[in-house]
Amino acid sequence: MRARRSLPDVLAGGIFVLIGGVFVVGALGYDRGTPLRMGPGYFPLLVGAVVVVLGLAIVVKGLVAGEEIPFGRVPWRALALITAAVLFFGFFVGYLGFVPASAVTALLTTLASRRVRPLTAVAVAAGLTVAATLIFVVGLQLRIPLVGPGF
Repeated sequence: MRARRSLPDVLAGGIFVLIGGVFVVGALGYDRGTPLRMGPGYFPLLVGAVVVVLGLAIVVKGLVAGEEIPFGRVPWRALALITAAVLFFGFFVGYLGFVPASAVTALLTTLASRRVRPLTAVAVAAGLTVAATLIFVVGLQLRIPLVGPGF
């Protein structure tokens, strides 16, 4: 009997192990303290270790009881637009301000799907911008200008 392997599960689990390992290694540079008096490195170490364990479980599941699911087509449009949106926000939030940068970022990520109509994308971007502004600027009192000097 041939074991079924799931390449997507193995790759996803490997990514979890990698990310968790980075957190563990980064946390080792901080004082961990004790369980009763936790230091700044205790929680990242714990979370990183849990992510590594979960990643290993996903890898094992993918190797032992996975489904043979081939990779489909790579959604290059979505990949490019979402990457561009994240980079745009990072580079321009200080220059344009939170509201315009959030609006453009939300619009770009919404347009990553081929099934979204332009009017729907604008409505979703407006709603996400309002929600993000209420959460981060009003609720969490993030000290960032709503509209920057470049706008």
